[in-house]
Amino acid sequence: MTAAPLALYRRSLGNFRDTMTIVRRRFAVRPARYPRILWSVWLLAWMLLTVAAFLRLDAGAGEMRGEWSPGFVRFTDFFTQFGLGGWYLIPAALCLVAANLTDWRGLSRQGRMIVYNWTCFAFLVLCAVGLSGLAVNLLKYGIGRARPLYFDSFGVLSLHPFAMDARFAGFPSGHATTMGAVFGILLLLLPRRWTIALVVTACIASTRVFVGAHYPSDTVAGFGLGLAFAVVSGLVFARLGFIFGQAASKLPVRKRTFRLKPSNAPRGRIPMGGEIGADRSQTPLKSPD
Repeated sequence: MTAAPLALYRRSLGNFRDTMTIVRRRFAVRPARYPRILWSVWLLAWMLLTVAAFLRLDAGAGEMRGEWSPGFVRFTDFFTQFGLGGWYLIPAALCLVAANLTDWRGLSRQGRMIVYNWTCFAFLVLCAVGLSGLAVNLLKYGIGRARPLYFDSFGVLSLHPFAMDARFAGFPSGHATTMGAVFGILLLLLPRRWTIALVVTACIASTRVFVGAHYPSDTVAGFGLGLAFAVVSGLVFARLGFIFGQAASKLPVRKRTFRLKPSNAPRGRIPMGGEIGADRSQTPLKSPD
């Protein structure tokens, strides 16, 4: 009765150790070479957009609170739920747990690559959405801006740092941060569809204004924060060779081998790990890919 759980535990522990060994090895042998991104320009643009939204839109949003039609509010309240981090973090965490319990040696080459790619994708989601979520919660409670629901009592700019009260957790928006991270992931994986991804994620982020939970500047700030975490996560993944390859002067480029569904390639069996297994026998890599 205890043999099966013990074997599962050993497999899980072995998979985890193998993964950590591969990550450490790749950090050691791959140079810390990242694209020349003008972070200062992007930071300045993000700050200017946030300030512009604060000066031009926040007061109006506070005054309009409660004046939207009930049907429109219900409509936006439905879509605002997709900004919750749980929609993305829980499936990603379950995917990692399943991959950790999988017997990689028993899979075909194609099956191993699919599990490998899903594992990398889930870890990317956890990094981008999860880490940005931690950051935004520290910021919003540290800043303590009153939400527009209390505009009549506190005005458009009332700060209560570390009040640890949900009423004073308006800046930045957590939902918008999640949407910014989701947009960043889609931007890296589907660069040709970035406009569609931006429209969808920005619309979901904007619903926080119409339900009275955040000011426009809260959503702009949160969206930019989530996007930054996704891009940085992608850069680190590119250095490790997970999902992306490195580029000298632009964002990481998705590898041709990254697929989340089976292809028509011939089936076969190879030593454990697909790309992971190949890393075991490699000497220091000659190229960043």
